Amino acid sequence: MKLTVYLAGEIHSNWRSELRDKAAALKLPLEFVGPMENHERSDDIGEDILGEQPNPILKDAAASQINNLRTALLMKKADLVVALFGEKYKQWNTAMDASTAISLGKPLILIRPESHHHALKELSEKASVTVESVNQAMKVLSYIFEEGL
Repeated sequence: MKLTVYLAGEIHSNWRSELRDKAAALKLPLEFVGPMENHERSDDIGEDILGEQPNPILKDAAASQINNLRTALLMKKADLVVALFGEKYKQWNTAMDASTAISLGKPLILIRPESHHHALKELSEKASVTVESVNQAMKVLSYIFEEGL
């Protein structure tokens, strides 16, 4: 059995690489998908396809349409979603992606530091599992494939 995992969350740190590397080291049958991790490419995709926009708001709108299409397609095909709320960045997109996963009936592993407990309490209660670190999320993923004999 191979699972496709959508990795939702901020694209500024290396948490996705950390998770992918740990999964590879454990030889877990996981395929990872997610948002465009190249921030500049993500911001510029609207103009790259549709041409220069007259102002920054329309530039963002053009990019958002294409990024939202990517997210919708990849998340619908995923078996599971992992959403990370970090300490440093504003997390509106992560909240949107986690809520979308719940609405789609996708199992959701929510990673959030203890300091975000109160702000994310309702979302945590809707997630399949809430953990505080990438390592804990990896242990949950690994457990899925553990033999129960």
